Amino acid sequence: MKISNLPIDAPYNEGQRAWLNGFFSGMQAHMSQSAGATLSTDSRVITILFGSQTGSAESVAIDAGAIAKSYGLTPFVKSMDEVEANALASFEYLLIITSTYGEGEMPDNAQLLWDGVSAEGMSSLASVNYSVLALGDTSYDLFCQAGIDWDNRLAELGANRVYERVNCDVDYEEPAQAWMSSVIPLIAGGSGVSNVDADAGATNKPEFNRKNPFPAKLLVNRLLTDASSSKETRHYEISIAGSGLSYEAGDALCVVPTNCPDLVADIINALNCTADQEVTVNSELVVLAEALQNQFEIKTPSKEFIQELAARSGNQELNGILGDKDKLSDYLWGRDTLDLLLQNPTAEFTSAEFVNLLKPLQHRAYSISSSGKQYPETVHLTVASVRYDSFDRNHKGVCSTFLADLVDAETPVRTFFTPNKVFRVPDDNSLPMIMVGPGTGIAPFRAFLQERDFRKASGKNWLFFGDRNAETDYIYRDELEAYQTSGLLTRLDLAFSRDQEAKIYVQDRMIEQGAELFRWLDQGGYFFVCGDAYRMAKDVDQALHAVIATHGDLSDQQAIDYVNQLKKDKRYVRDVY
Repeated sequence: MKISNLPIDAPYNEGQRAWLNGFFSGMQAHMSQSAGATLSTDSRVITILFGSQTGSAESVAIDAGAIAKSYGLTPFVKSMDEVEANALASFEYLLIITSTYGEGEMPDNAQLLWDGVSAEGMSSLASVNYSVLALGDTSYDLFCQAGIDWDNRLAELGANRVYERVNCDVDYEEPAQAWMSSVIPLIAGGSGVSNVDADAGATNKPEFNRKNPFPAKLLVNRLLTDASSSKETRHYEISIAGSGLSYEAGDALCVVPTNCPDLVADIINALNCTADQEVTVNSELVVLAEALQNQFEIKTPSKEFIQELAARSGNQELNGILGDKDKLSDYLWGRDTLDLLLQNPTAEFTSAEFVNLLKPLQHRAYSISSSGKQYPETVHLTVASVRYDSFDRNHKGVCSTFLADLVDAETPVRTFFTPNKVFRVPDDNSLPMIMVGPGTGIAPFRAFLQERDFRKASGKNWLFFGDRNAETDYIYRDELEAYQTSGLLTRLDLAFSRDQEAKIYVQDRMIEQGAELFRWLDQGGYFFVCGDAYRMAKDVDQALHAVIATHGDLSDQQAIDYVNQLKKDKRYVRDVY
């Protein structure tokens, strides 16, 4: 399955690229009357709060804490769900590091604090000195919106912005490092950045990462769905033997794909270019075919490409909707970069012009479907292959079909891990665990069950699973039924939406079993959700509130408070995309 706020295989609307570099503008207005003044060193404590959905913001926050410590500061690095809104006024120096989830939303662990901070009657933060680092992805319309919202709200509350917000795209490491290397010594009382140890936060970092992925080997590629299914879901087993890497159930494996050679050839042909032409990539000359296959995102059109295509083609329909997010999204649905080139042949691009309008090819992140304790040298993935017909062409997802079609025993699968420290099997083996994961959302829960089995955990386990049809889409059926027989899987509730006239979904099964579900929660149970964020996860959340209100005999507000407490206790956790 896919992780939220990362590139996806299905077609989607590109957002406006934005990039803000850190600078000292506005410092004099917020600090001393002296033009050369720096911040007071009376307080040596700096609070670093992170809002993180998949771990990137948390990783940066940890690095920031290490750098702050190297400057003699006393850093407190905390998840936003560990802090109450009324505590913010006591933080003299505050760094906010947050990603943006979905379409401009706060990460799950930031939502409660944000609700408190954005509420009417929030107290003044005039004594707080702050700066914001925003992580995002320009593939989304509301790029870095969570960070922008934090920055604006803190300013509204009177807080003193000591360093301008920096917005980071997917390649966030360098701008994040530049921000830390500027704002932290400033808070420490110095104006220079030359003494910052760029590797101060790099302790215990794995050898293999996004900049240096491990060349893993694909061992197993097995079709899980029936051949007659309307979907294609596959099980992969990837060897990490010899890498020194390890992972926990709940983590994600990131895969760096290459583009389909057929798509590369068709784009080159549509450009009226030749495969062996050379283009400049990162100040080096690279053959065009190689650049398009390995360096750039060529399936999903960038905002810059769309705007330039509209200008050069004179396409009235496209030009007329460029400023309308919804209409542009509808227009682009099902279209990829090649479709736009073929449908607008009067828009001509040189190879260099075309490449300059593309985004770098990014990794895709998948929830791991195995326990690192049971399988320390292999990683299992459960991936739906994206294939669809549109505009008289066959379209394929970049990474899902890279794994399905292009990788063989000799093809390296460039990989690295993204930890998800919150999405974890409970430390207390006796506590109940409720898992809601339809479709490929079952992936981390297969890992969770393996983890519980390895631990010989006594806690009850309940899985809500479903898909379209039981006959063709009941993936891992043998394993789940074996877990039922052994007693590891205490309850299994299934929802196959198209096996009857009235569609049934996992949230419907939750409502049906609401009394028992509430009992498990009241016994200290953990509630996990994995899958689609925009429909399923919202429907499940609504069902959870209804179950708690009904069977807990609570008012709507009391049910909200109950769920919020589950979130604070990290007993209601989501891995949604």
